[in-house]
Amino acid sequence: MNSYLQIQRSVILVLLLALPGFALNPPDSGDAFVGTWQAQFQGAPFVTVNISMQGNQLSGTISRPSYQVDKDGELTSAQPSNGSDPISGAQVGGKTLRFSAGNDNGTTQYEMTLTGTDRAELRVKSVPAGQTLPKPWTLEKAPLSQSTGQSRDIKTKLATAAQVWLSGQFGTGASSSAPGTAGSSPSSSSTALPAGSSAASASAPAAALKISDAPLDASLRKDIDGLPRRVHDQFNNLGDMVNFVIVGSKEQVQTALEAATWHVADTDTRESVLKAALETYQNKEYLSMPMSQLYLFDRVQDFGYEEAEPYAVVASRHHFRLWQAPFTWNGQTVWVGAGTHDIGFEKDQRNGKVTHKIDPAVDGERENIGQTLQKSGKTKSLSYYLPPDPVQETHNATGGSYHSDGRLLIVFLQ
Repeated sequence: MNSYLQIQRSVILVLLLALPGFALNPPDSGDAFVGTWQAQFQGAPFVTVNISMQGNQLSGTISRPSYQVDKDGELTSAQPSNGSDPISGAQVGGKTLRFSAGNDNGTTQYEMTLTGTDRAELRVKSVPAGQTLPKPWTLEKAPLSQSTGQSRDIKTKLATAAQVWLSGQFGTGASSSAPGTAGSSPSSSSTALPAGSSAASASAPAAALKISDAPLDASLRKDIDGLPRRVHDQFNNLGDMVNFVIVGSKEQVQTALEAATWHVADTDTRESVLKAALETYQNKEYLSMPMSQLYLFDRVQDFGYEEAEPYAVVASRHHFRLWQAPFTWNGQTVWVGAGTHDIGFEKDQRNGKVTHKIDPAVDGERENIGQTLQKSGKTKSLSYYLPPDPVQETHNATGGSYHSDGRLLIVFLQ
């Protein structure tokens, strides 16, 4: 068994040890800030701060409040406004978290200081010239069941994780569906479109997707036609197919994926076991299992994202890798992705060791990615596109077979 799978096995052991009776003193870190926090005015929330741990870095979003203050900085009115902004530059110093959040209208500096159990003060550190700085707002942390929607205990979650794994490993249930949603996976017998055409007029495998019927811009089609059809491993063995493209800035991509409840995969496998133990001890859910490195444009992925049932992430997860393309479109950054659904383990045909088994109907993961992004409200439009020489039936780098209708999902963010 290779070192990657040994780490995964260790994570399973750690999670089992995390049942009642397990004790560990976590180190001082920014974990106390993780969660959903809200400030209220006259009994109604007007600002919401969502903070998560991505790798070893705090990130998240803050809603855009609409408020008025008097000359002393006291609130006279406050209500939520549309939209939220990503948090950046988060730095923890003792009980204080400093971060920035901004958009095209400017950047605001904040300080969030813990004042008690599940309580904090949020201080606005910068306002436009001529405006009065508001006094600190009291934040209260939402209960775990409210902020994550997860109220089951650890034993129940482990039992569910086992069912998810058995379903994929031995075919005891349906696959290719997002957690909590029904999904469908087109087979290799799906009707193929003429190469180079926009596939919006075809019968889409997932009816939930709202697909634009507008043709793709000719210059974007030309660049997509020139993309590699598949990624490869370090030994140049061809693997997963390129099956989606996202058009949008790095900030837009990260904000959209966070809103769609995707988690950034950890990159340091050596720290993953400890992190799993700490997060379980703190009643959190470890959903950022590291993933192997694959190559496109002669480099490893820029980002890896995953989505899974709590604790089942070791063996069963929806995931994809994302690379920034070497071209732009209309001045916008283009990202190229390869997504698959891990459903268990199988033999690696390259070396006889154990590796992940993917759902062979890979179009199901393409649809899952599109559905979650569309549901987040961060997309402008989605289109299908069938490039020349599409991938329709082949094997990945470890020898697992898969099939597709060959189309790419093109996602335009707003």
